[in-house]
Amino acid sequence: MDETSTIDLSTCCQSCGACCGYSENWPRFSIESDEELAAIPEDLVNARQSGMRCEGDRCSALQGEIGKQTACGIYEVRPEVCRTCMPGDAECAMARRKFGLPVLASA
Repeated sequence: MDETSTIDLSTCCQSCGACCGYSENWPRFSIESDEELAAIPEDLVNARQSGMRCEGDRCSALQGEIGKQTACGIYEVRPEVCRTCMPGDAECAMARRKFGLPVLASA
């Protein structure tokens, strides 16, 4: 049995978090409404107001250890780019490779 067949894609993000630590340019704002942006705590927004504040490449809303156990501190109000990255897609694979995690087979 290969490794990807043993991973539950519906919950793998909570044990990964690689996309949230891939690049300070990734957690950006794009099509969010003013109301959606207002729901994101100001201290988590970057100085340019163009995306999430990062510590290095890691989004400041990410909690936990990448590749072990993670969670988004603002999951319910996270930016659209965060909502569109899906387990096993090209962005997921790119981020997982950066951290030496096995690439998932998309569903």
